[in-house]
Amino acid sequence: MRLALSKAVAGCLAIVSAVALSACGGGGNSTSSGGAGATGPAGKIVDIYSSLPLQGPAAAEGASIVNGIKLALAQSGGLAGPFRVEYTSLDDSRGSSGWDANQTATNARKAAADPRAVYYIGEFDDDASEVSMPILNEAGIPEVSPANTYVGLTAGAPSNYWPTGTRSYLRIVPTDSVQAAADLLAMHEAGCTRIAVASDEEAYGTGLAKLIDVHKADYGTNIVSDTGIDPRAHSFRSYALMLRGVRADCLLIAGVASKGVIELTKEVHAELPAAKFFGPGEMCTSAWTNARDGGVPAAVDPLIQCTQATQSVTAYPGGKAFLAAYKAKYPGSNPGPYAILGYEAMRLGLSTIGLLGANGDSKSAVLNELFAISGRHSVLGTYSFNKVGDTTLKSIGLYKVGATGNPTFDKTITPAHVL
Repeated sequence: MRLALSKAVAGCLAIVSAVALSACGGGGNSTSSGGAGATGPAGKIVDIYSSLPLQGPAAAEGASIVNGIKLALAQSGGLAGPFRVEYTSLDDSRGSSGWDANQTATNARKAAADPRAVYYIGEFDDDASEVSMPILNEAGIPEVSPANTYVGLTAGAPSNYWPTGTRSYLRIVPTDSVQAAADLLAMHEAGCTRIAVASDEEAYGTGLAKLIDVHKADYGTNIVSDTGIDPRAHSFRSYALMLRGVRADCLLIAGVASKGVIELTKEVHAELPAAKFFGPGEMCTSAWTNARDGGVPAAVDPLIQCTQATQSVTAYPGGKAFLAAYKAKYPGSNPGPYAILGYEAMRLGLSTIGLLGANGDSKSAVLNELFAISGRHSVLGTYSFNKVGDTTLKSIGLYKVGATGNPTFDKTITPAHVL
């Protein structure tokens, strides 16, 4: 999940049942251990940390991940092999503004200073991982993200992310490269024949537009316009007229759902009322689709499709069983998809530590075992990690606009061609 890069970053960088689920695989701070009184055979302890936004715009997602983590730990009885697990939830946000670079660095340093720490779940925001990765790498602590999609954290990433020379970061969600391919597949399935791409020229949008260009030949895509737009512009009429001139029937907006992008959608719709609109994860929000939240008029909604790295909870292979277990632990709750990602992130850590037996308290052993994982069966599906730490999972969610005006999961989409 990539949000706008804050200035502070630069400073810091210079379920049917619990039993059935178990078979699927492996600031203000709050600390919890596993089941009450749980202890390994030899009384040994390992520490696991998470660093997630528990305040601000992503607080609901952060809390959902933490709940999933705690569910996995409870199911294990607080144990991983011969070790009792102490879990500490850290908040990487500061107030309503969301994640904070200084707080993220503080969290990473806290884990790095703990000799018992062997596993770190984080971050939620891509930019936050740019802060924590080198700190944790220096300490040799494996970091697993349940949410990061930015390709540059792994493929082609700068070496200062791993100053030791050994990679220590992995993620369990598909990257933006998969999302770009999925967007192309979605447009192909929607019958688009003359596609325009508009990038807001920010890092996220530019990156997506480049990935679209890389993958376009795989889907026989005819791109009639690939243009950078200024989301601060007062009018996009000339751009809309240009699209009418090239007879575009679909527009992919690579960017963030800003006020300018809302205006762009409105003006293109006025000139091309039958044109369809597509967007990646940062566009797949009510800020784009819901007029009550400042989005486009309801008349445009039937023409919008967007992709998300997450699916609905029940669309995942182990989703129904997970949902039943989650609701049993948290009565009255209705978890979002990030809960199941938090659950699997912890299950992955617990099973990896457990497989190592007496060596489960070795940071380097845990790290090596994570990168060696192949064909892991989990609630998310069966996956491995490649040499840079990316998951081999390739399925993401395709969303349309529901009756409420918000993006609503439509189906799982799995692109066949991904670099």
